[in-house]
Amino acid sequence: MGMLKKIIFTILTILVIFIAIGYFLPSDYQVQRSVTVNAPAEKVYAQVADLKKWRDWGVWYEKDPNMIVSYSGPESGVGMKSSWKSSTEGDGEMTIVAVEPAKSVTYDLYFPDFEMSSTGQLTFAQNGGQTVVTWVAAGDVGGNPVNRYFAMAMDSLIGPDFEKGLANLKSLSEK
Repeated sequence: MGMLKKIIFTILTILVIFIAIGYFLPSDYQVQRSVTVNAPAEKVYAQVADLKKWRDWGVWYEKDPNMIVSYSGPESGVGMKSSWKSSTEGDGEMTIVAVEPAKSVTYDLYFPDFEMSSTGQLTFAQNGGQTVVTWVAAGDVGGNPVNRYFAMAMDSLIGPDFEKGLANLKSLSEK
């Protein structure tokens, strides 16, 4: 019985240390990726400012082709909203909150299953016949110490999706 108490005490001690460390981790995160596209900024911007066109290049649609997506608001730009239900990617909502034609698209993202939100932005920097597209997402996971571990891992969790999405956007825009 003494050995069982030691095992339980050790497990509880490790759990308490894990949680305590979590309180000292940062709650905010930022993920950023870029790609150079051989197309004018206006052409790339047109693929991003209309959320219906994200189906052509967004990696999440490849991961779940059965995702159910609905749209509301204007056909593109500020106020356009997409809502989705996905058995593999989770449910969510994205709303475009600001645009600068051929320069940037800013959106708010919300995942109700995790009660988590973030802000994202794609910027388009024209350089001759090329456009540097930079995709940034930032958010705050709040005070939950376990979620703070996720904040630390966010770059490795969604960074690869950004890279693939940007590669798809590049390919589509260069056609």
